[in-house]
Amino acid sequence: MRAQFKDTVTELAKTDSRIVMVFGDISVYLFRDFWQQWPERFFNAGICENTLVSMAAGLASQGFYPFVHTITPFLTDRSYEQIKLDLCYNEFGANLLSCGASFDYAWDGATHHCYTELAMLRRLPGMEVMQPGSKHEMDVLLRSQYANGKPSYYRIAHDEHGEAFTPEFGKGIIVRDAGAAVTVVTAGPILGNVLKACADLSVNIIYYHTLKPFDYDVLTKFRDTRMLVVHDAFGLHEAVMELPDLRVRYFGLPDQFNCFYGTLDDIRSDLGLDPAGIRQAVVKRIEEVQQSAVSPTVS
Repeated sequence: MRAQFKDTVTELAKTDSRIVMVFGDISVYLFRDFWQQWPERFFNAGICENTLVSMAAGLASQGFYPFVHTITPFLTDRSYEQIKLDLCYNEFGANLLSCGASFDYAWDGATHHCYTELAMLRRLPGMEVMQPGSKHEMDVLLRSQYANGKPSYYRIAHDEHGEAFTPEFGKGIIVRDAGAAVTVVTAGPILGNVLKACADLSVNIIYYHTLKPFDYDVLTKFRDTRMLVVHDAFGLHEAVMELPDLRVRYFGLPDQFNCFYGTLDDIRSDLGLDPAGIRQAVVKRIEEVQQSAVSPTVS
């Protein structure tokens, strides 16, 4: 997905001289071709993440379309104040692209894990928040939003869900309408595990690549079902719960730091977010619905 980011921006830059790259010492060599073609539009400010965002605000104030890129927790957690005030408060448009979503840097521990930024950034006025689940979604969303004059966040992940969707910014996707009593709601690459888990289960499935603005229309179609939000981050569940009178459960991250090491798949397995763990949670939700049909007092 990071390579797609490079390809898309490099292509756009050929016809849009207002595109400027601002790096935090990450992916610099990946963008070597960009630097060679337009060195005057390429800045590597190093490990100065707050400065990256403030630079982007200044560039945006002068009519440029800045792209800021570095590791997720340092771009979002560490620089939240700059995003809030320099970009959102001043209504300056900039594109913030992170790498290392949730546990992509599984081997580097809690300092490099980031799973709260989607929820945090959704609360900022004027902010757009996207979690593409594939290279194609990254390409389409970037082209759609990069020059709209708003602060926009794109969460770049290491993995993909493997499905061929044509995304539309701000619109959810009904992956499966089985007319079932349970609806699974998910976002980003974890959809791949959800589909494996639910392959032979009678459930509806809704998928989101945009968390703000959030598509409540597609959710409303299933509001009479029992919902299970499956997500390897925070932000989606909070967005779903803003629609009143839903019956929703969250299956994702516990209220604790993840202290496991290994690969992304290892950590997902430890957290129960592998296909087997997700299946167990979905089956449990189905059983709850069946039980409540027999005993109406059960929630």
